[in-house]
Amino acid sequence: MNVPGLSVRKAHHSHADCLSRLEAAFSSRGIVPVARINHQVAAANFGLPLAPIALFLFGNPRAGTPLMEISPTLGIDLPLKILVWESDGVVSIGYNDPVWLVQRHGGNTASPILQAMRDLLEALSTEAAG
Repeated sequence: MNVPGLSVRKAHHSHADCLSRLEAAFSSRGIVPVARINHQVAAANFGLPLAPIALFLFGNPRAGTPLMEISPTLGIDLPLKILVWESDGVVSIGYNDPVWLVQRHGGNTASPILQAMRDLLEALSTEAAG
């Protein structure tokens, strides 16, 4: 899968286990997700089949606010998100690269905040994937 700006890794666990591992990774860092959206359940509520797919939204105003002050349109892409999905029996974890997001909105990609965001997303996805 090649989606511009999307970093993806294959997981070594079931979808449910990846979700649990991701929640543990959040908890160990004191991160409380703003939202968890279960797209599979939403589809099922309308009688539509969908493989497991869940989206977590989370962030830190100390990191996102300075970026949005420079490029207010970043508000459409923040807070950060991690997606866990299953397709053809393979579980994957993906997130938007923060540098790509800032480039998309014409912001300054030299900000040290972006590397911290990248490091966090990489660590969270690695722990969830196992």
